[in-house]
Amino acid sequence: MKKYIITATIAGLVGFGFYNKVYVPKHTYNTLSVSQGDMAVNVNGVGEVSAKDIYKIGSVFGGKVLDLDISEGEFIDKKMLIATVDSVDLKDKIKELEATIQKLKNDTNSLKIDKKSAEASAIYQEEILKKNKNLFTKGAISELDFKKFQTNALTAKLKVKSLGSKISSLYSQKRELEASLSGLNEKLLRYTIKAPISGYITKKYISNFAIINPNQNIIDIVNPKDVWIATHIDTRISGDVKIGDKATIELRSSSKTYSATVVNIKPVNNNITYEREIDVAFDKLPIPFYLEEQAIVNIKIKVLHNITKVPSRGLSIYNEKQGVWIVKDHIVHFKALDILAYGEKDIATTDISSDVTLVLPDAKKKALKDGMKIYND
Repeated sequence: MKKYIITATIAGLVGFGFYNKVYVPKHTYNTLSVSQGDMAVNVNGVGEVSAKDIYKIGSVFGGKVLDLDISEGEFIDKKMLIATVDSVDLKDKIKELEATIQKLKNDTNSLKIDKKSAEASAIYQEEILKKNKNLFTKGAISELDFKKFQTNALTAKLKVKSLGSKISSLYSQKRELEASLSGLNEKLLRYTIKAPISGYITKKYISNFAIINPNQNIIDIVNPKDVWIATHIDTRISGDVKIGDKATIELRSSSKTYSATVVNIKPVNNNITYEREIDVAFDKLPIPFYLEEQAIVNIKIKVLHNITKVPSRGLSIYNEKQGVWIVKDHIVHFKALDILAYGEKDIATTDISSDVTLVLPDAKKKALKDGMKIYND
């Protein structure tokens, strides 16, 4: 008898353990509630920190880089000196041209003085010619003497004309040299590299005294006003997004949530991923920022009022339809839903009432079937 009691007790304990460890976990499910109220409709996407424009600064000319005393992450002002490229003998050529131009100016001034003297001499010779013409007419002087006076007057005029031609030639040479000088000075300016905008240095390609090739990049600059998150969002849910919509940004490197605004929607969709790039800018840029850092963007597109809200984690797929499991009197039934919109934690629908109880599917437990009897918490 004793043995029978012990055996029955053990069997009972085993049966109870089996019930609790196997049967109950497979048939007991957690439940969720449906609510009524307003819901913000959001569009979510994953992107990376990018910028509208990244200014790649380099030198038109090659050579040794001098004065490159800036660092990555440093903020620089517009027109600030970035670097100077060694111009080798360009400055010497400029000085030679300047000296030649100055000599031409001096020579021109000397010729101008000579011309004034020649002009005075020409006037004097013309006066003498007039007087001697009267004497020649009266026969007071010979024809030979008169021709000498004619020759002197003509020679004086020719000298004035010759000096004028020389002065014009010097002016022409001076203009050509000044044009060359202007070109060399412009070229020299290009050896001095200045920031075209104010912004942060996001990349430095070389060190000071490095030798670079023509058109080689030296640094990248980003204007903080141009920084945004390039977000890629499925075209099926991005249609309602518009420029000016408010949003939030969560950076991978931070636990903070940053307020933001949609500032650009690319007009071309990706025909492979079926996504659209939507650019979202920080309302206040966090400093420092890191280009290409991953971020999650949540865009608020509208608010639905007085609708039925179903927790998103209660959604299931059954017979190729999306919906929820509703329990009543321990019996579950699948209810397909027409989803109006997706919120942060809920979906909006009008297909069920707010007083039903939903069953939360559990992959570790027995799969739910329509009409199945369960236990719920």
